Amino acid sequence: MAFDLKEIIAARLGENYELHHRHINRTLVAAQRVIGFDKVYARAEGAYLYDMDNNAYLDFLSGYSVFNIGRNHPVVKKAIRDVLDLDLPNMVQMDCSLLSGLLAEAITKRTPPHLDAVFFCNSGTEAMEGALKFARAATGKKRVISLESAFHGLSIGSLSLMGCESFTEGFGPLMDQWDTRIALDDIASLERELSKGDVAAFVIEPVQGKGCKSPTTDFFSRAQELCRKYGTLLVSDEVQCGLGRTGKMFGFQHWNLEPDIITLAKTLSGGYVPCGAIVSRRDIYQKTFSRMDRCVVHSTTFGRNNLAMACGLAALEVIDQENLVERAAEMGAQLMERIDALRAKHSFIKEVRGKGLIIAIEFQEPSEFKLKMAWKLLHKVDKVLFAQMVVTQMLSKHRILTQVAGHAMDVLKILPPLIIGEKEIALFVTALDNVLTDCRKFPGPMWELGNNFVRAAISSRRSSQAPVVSA
Repeated sequence: MAFDLKEIIAARLGENYELHHRHINRTLVAAQRVIGFDKVYARAEGAYLYDMDNNAYLDFLSGYSVFNIGRNHPVVKKAIRDVLDLDLPNMVQMDCSLLSGLLAEAITKRTPPHLDAVFFCNSGTEAMEGALKFARAATGKKRVISLESAFHGLSIGSLSLMGCESFTEGFGPLMDQWDTRIALDDIASLERELSKGDVAAFVIEPVQGKGCKSPTTDFFSRAQELCRKYGTLLVSDEVQCGLGRTGKMFGFQHWNLEPDIITLAKTLSGGYVPCGAIVSRRDIYQKTFSRMDRCVVHSTTFGRNNLAMACGLAALEVIDQENLVERAAEMGAQLMERIDALRAKHSFIKEVRGKGLIIAIEFQEPSEFKLKMAWKLLHKVDKVLFAQMVVTQMLSKHRILTQVAGHAMDVLKILPPLIIGEKEIALFVTALDNVLTDCRKFPGPMWELGNNFVRAAISSRRSSQAPVVSA
């Protein structure tokens, strides 16, 4: 009997959560069911997901910024078909493939001139692991400095760069003896650590994935000066905020920085085939691959595969042709302005922040007396339950997919595809207004939902942590 994938999917679509419970991550399945995220999506296009009944869901999560160009873009689909039709030799390993050379060329046309050497890998965390190795090889130093609340990936090296215990718990010992975390904007602490002379790299996210925070001072510019003074490399993690997300091609450009190394992934995949990259100065690259017997001292089997390279080329072309960098800046400004305008009506909203289309809405204890009591009850169990309530209602009532920004943060985070327009902005703002209006009705359905979360947290986990899905 011939293998027919379309037939298999048609016959078994809807078994998703049962299969995952049985064979994959049953804890994630349980959490998704508690927060109402157990939807079955049948297809996707652009900024929308569609369930089995063809109901449209507005995707303001974008696969954690994978789908900057939207889902199932026809240009990327054609590139994949072209590669398959050509029957090209793939992953020969002991050769130099054309497509990886072309993608490296395309990337370096978009980076500043000093970033002219590219290493391809499969993911953001793999790119960060490689960047750490490059920095150590280039400087001869061991230590790394990162920022509090940073997120750089979940393998051991990149995990060591962040201080979020919910991700690090149970995976130690990490590289803590070689890593130091400082607070954003704390330039004095940064200089104190750099002056010790043993720091290979200072790693930043221009806009932090957890909470969407950026410096409120000239911290990044001064940090770059200190890195140069003390012989430390500046590494900019552009995995989530690069390739147009912030309203510039790369996040570091908002501060006119000249990082020594940047990391890319997510959007470079075109939404189809995993693709990551380390982009560095040539002299840094060559200190890693310093001799002929070290020409593959850092390598990855699937890093330069033809499908990933084709997707990367197509994704970059779409970003340029559709002016998505400029669109992210324009739509992001509109979206933040309209959300911020809701603060006058809803005292729950503390702050709206971000750049381009990486945006956080931070909530706070409301000013109304009767709502204060409900707020305090929720926060006795978990600090993010209010945000999770909002996220759940945005999906179940308004079919808009968002996320909680991180553990211990009462923050809703949105990462829309860069292709959105005024229609999608209006849908989101109207839905958020509606959900927050429901929150003002106490007692009411929103607070009953909060009680359900509390009961689930107590009964299923027997801890102070509620079921929250964030990454």
